[in-house]
Amino acid sequence: MKIIATEKAPAAIGPYSQAVTINGFLFISGQLPINPETGVITTGNAKDMTRQLMNNIGAILTEAGSSLEKIVKTTIYVTDLALFGEVNQAYGDFFGDNPPARSCVQVSSLPKGACIEIEAIAYV
Repeated sequence: MKIIATEKAPAAIGPYSQAVTINGFLFISGQLPINPETGVITTGNAKDMTRQLMNNIGAILTEAGSSLEKIVKTTIYVTDLALFGEVNQAYGDFFGDNPPARSCVQVSSLPKGACIEIEAIAYV
């Protein structure tokens, strides 16, 4: 097992790693729409937030020697399913004709008051 960490994505806010690789797979912890340069959650609409956290996921993938095209599964957590349309639109911009498997669930709350979080599994 190898721990993956990059300053180009927000640091973990608890006792967990940004990502872990094992047996050719990369498990990326849930990412919030935090700007890694400021440490502040991106303000604006759900599209802007989705873009920020997908960029965070991209930075972790790059650090691990992987890429967005190698994501096989994501899980999206939102505090309000009414955001689904905006999230879906921005999320889709990151994938081509063969997007990964995905789940999207509504939760009562997320860390730091965020309204969206995405975790991912990829291969390296």
